Amino acid sequence: MKRITKQTTIGELLQINPGIAQILSNIGMHCVGCPSSQRETLEEAAQVHGLDADDLVEDIVGFMEEL
Repeated sequence: MKRITKQTTIGELLQINPGIAQILSNIGMHCVGCPSSQRETLEEAAQVHGLDADDLVEDIVGFMEEL
């Protein structure tokens, strides 16, 4: 599995597993389909949405480990 960090872009995440879009959408990141979000890092997206980037990475890694 590719390592997911705060510097991973939304586009990379969706290539790793499209199911991650649901996680992001559930926490209020409804712009995952937006072309500009594809180049946005998790850290940048978390900052825009007032979320903790480290917590977001933990949630995504946890989701990936359950697969």
